[in-house]
Amino acid sequence: MDSHQLEYEIIGSSAQCVEIILDPGETVIAEAGMMNYMTEDVRFETRMGDGSATGVLGKLWSAGKRMVTGESLFMTHFSNDGKTQARVAFAAPYPGTVVPISLADVGGTLHCQKDAFLCAARGTSIGISFSKRLGAGFFGGEGFILQKLEGDGLVFVHAGGAVIRKELNNQTLRLDTGCLVAFSEGIDYNIKLAGGLKSMLFGGEGIWLATLKGTGTVWIQSLPFSRLAERVYEATYKAREEVRTGGK
Repeated sequence: MDSHQLEYEIIGSSAQCVEIILDPGETVIAEAGMMNYMTEDVRFETRMGDGSATGVLGKLWSAGKRMVTGESLFMTHFSNDGKTQARVAFAAPYPGTVVPISLADVGGTLHCQKDAFLCAARGTSIGISFSKRLGAGFFGGEGFILQKLEGDGLVFVHAGGAVIRKELNNQTLRLDTGCLVAFSEGIDYNIKLAGGLKSMLFGGEGIWLATLKGTGTVWIQSLPFSRLAERVYEATYKAREEVRTGGK
């Protein structure tokens, strides 16, 4: 299915959202709960999967793959039923950057963290891809099961904090597993030990690092939500302890 050709506008700086401009008959698909607002002629409908599968079994298989990633069985489809342009906006539930990516420009396939996908043009297939290395499954945590976006239209992913784009030309890049947002085809993804025993235990960078090797594009986020949540929890816990002990 050819993807609908969308226009868009990125709004904001430190906590961005994307406003999709729909021509009559155009549709954008999104994760449940990501919509901010929409104009009068936009009709939304909850469906099983992304709409690319046909037949009952195909739809069940598509929905089942989403269950593996921990996402909802259903996605929301927003369509313009009017005769003039309409608008609908989406944002992630935490501060960061919205990254527009044309699948046609990256070979038709994009792999991204399962919580990074925000919305996409109708016609985009949203599935899953597993890491080829068992080590990533047993130890990598965040990077084992990735979402696989396929098509020829626009997709929008969300990165916590700032987003860094790296172009690899038969090169290797190592990063914290939580900092990975997405990568294109041509990149081999693996999880490896961070270093020696002392570095792993006392370095503060974790035991495992994601290793990406090959030729293609990698998108990195400066502030993974897991890291932000950990710091907020630590600060809240310490504040409660100080209140409980009277600052002693």
